[in-house]
Amino acid sequence: MKARSRVRASEKSGLPPGTLVYIGEERTEAVEISIFSFSEKAFEEKTSATVEDCVRSIGSPQVSWINVTGLHDLEMMRSIGEKLDIHPLALEDILNTEQRPKLQDLDDSLFLVLKMVRPLEKGYGLEQVSLILKGNCVITFQEQKGDVFEPVRERIRSNIGKVRKAGADYLMYALIDAVVDGYFPYLEYVSESLDTTESRLIGDPSAEVLRELHLRKRELIWIRKNSWPMRDIVHNLVQTEMKLVTRGTNVYLRDVHDHVMRIVDTTESLRDVVAGLLELYLTTSSSRTNDVMKVLTMIATIFIPLTFVAGVYGMNFVYMPELAAKAGYPIVLAAMALIAGGMVLYFKKKKWL
Repeated sequence: MKARSRVRASEKSGLPPGTLVYIGEERTEAVEISIFSFSEKAFEEKTSATVEDCVRSIGSPQVSWINVTGLHDLEMMRSIGEKLDIHPLALEDILNTEQRPKLQDLDDSLFLVLKMVRPLEKGYGLEQVSLILKGNCVITFQEQKGDVFEPVRERIRSNIGKVRKAGADYLMYALIDAVVDGYFPYLEYVSESLDTTESRLIGDPSAEVLRELHLRKRELIWIRKNSWPMRDIVHNLVQTEMKLVTRGTNVYLRDVHDHVMRIVDTTESLRDVVAGLLELYLTTSSSRTNDVMKVLTMIATIFIPLTFVAGVYGMNFVYMPELAAKAGYPIVLAAMALIAGGMVLYFKKKKWL
């Protein structure tokens, strides 16, 4: 994937609270807004909507889902914040794509920041998604096209399940559930990748295998870093009485909490697997190095007496009776061969070879 330049959080240093600064990958595409307005018997979907359309949908008695794709256009985001009455601090956090998952109760609204894992053509992408529950409306913000919400959209279009029969808080639950469930295919992908890496590791512990293990380790650290706060978010939604969340929705949020706990447990298990594979890599590499050193040591040991014999008969003294022997050369070679062969047999008897 081609690397993009990023606007970093350090560029906000010294600015007053509520100052809008986009922190994330630089983009040039236009911000897109889509609106779902629905009740049990009626449904309307509008793509390429305007901010004025959002204002009208919020004033409607129907439940509305406003989805904003693209956060880099500050003027557009400022206009959305003002006309939809979004708290300036919440809007500031929305524009900071390096935000930690969080939940804030702003009296008239709930504000959540989650980290979404979404499938790509090759592998998976990681992205921040922000949700605001305000009256009978849910507003979501994401960095770019592509998300895990398509099953929710299909349920709204087809009037399947409770989503069109319940209120905006149930829609918020459905979106949170979609984000949480998006982690499971990713964790399965990591697990299968580790199985493949383990097979390669046993056969050939190369530097490429080590790089893959470190990559998986970083990915699992990212998952753990974001799944633990999500656990706290859902727990607070369930345990804390919030006027925007009904008791009926709390039952479903408890199920989401169980899913988040499964993610946490699976992540910890996979981290243990990675740690074990890294240890196996080091052990295998050390064993191979020891095998090589053992062979080299055996060869050097065999050549020590041979070098001694060759050194003795390589001296240039005039009076050495063996130098005049006609069969001296083959005799010395035969003796050297016997010495080498005897040492090899001795090493095998000792099971050093």
